[in-house]
Amino acid sequence: MIIDGVEMRGVAPDDAAALAEAFARNRANMAPTEPVRPDSFYTEAGQRERIAQQMESREAGRLLPFVFVDAANGTPLGTINLGNIQRGPLSSGGLGYWVDESCRGKGLATAGAEEVCRIARDELRLHRVEAGTLVDNLASQRVLAKAGFESYGLAPRYLHINGAWRDHCLFQRILHDDPPAA
Repeated sequence: MIIDGVEMRGVAPDDAAALAEAFARNRANMAPTEPVRPDSFYTEAGQRERIAQQMESREAGRLLPFVFVDAANGTPLGTINLGNIQRGPLSSGGLGYWVDESCRGKGLATAGAEEVCRIARDELRLHRVEAGTLVDNLASQRVLAKAGFESYGLAPRYLHINGAWRDHCLFQRILHDDPPAA
């Protein structure tokens, strides 16, 4: 998928150095909405380890990790993933994403969320995709609403973000009502 010169593609081991730079470049902007990360997270070695774990989870069918890159020069501009993939009666996955500050407000996260939901429905045959946002993260809530998600509740002290347990608004998008895939 390419949108306005930005490509969404699967994460690869060769992305480690560039992702380390992208995370480091966006560290201060992401801090209010992210867990506290060790300094090693912002290094090539840290990203190489993270990507290896993602590849293992992808092989096990639990995660689909993607990266947004500038189609002209390959610079990472964010990531998006479908994780916590569950089969059977739940038939669901969880959406997570971040976008480089230079690209915010341009529809990239919304387009990515729509594409991940398409993959979840058409390729994985999942019933629903869920996501959570901090209560005050109105920009992310707008992304989810534009991508067809509906709010369904509040989870008190849901995730440890920026050094404290934070409440989250919960969202879901029902993809179809067919029986679970065999």
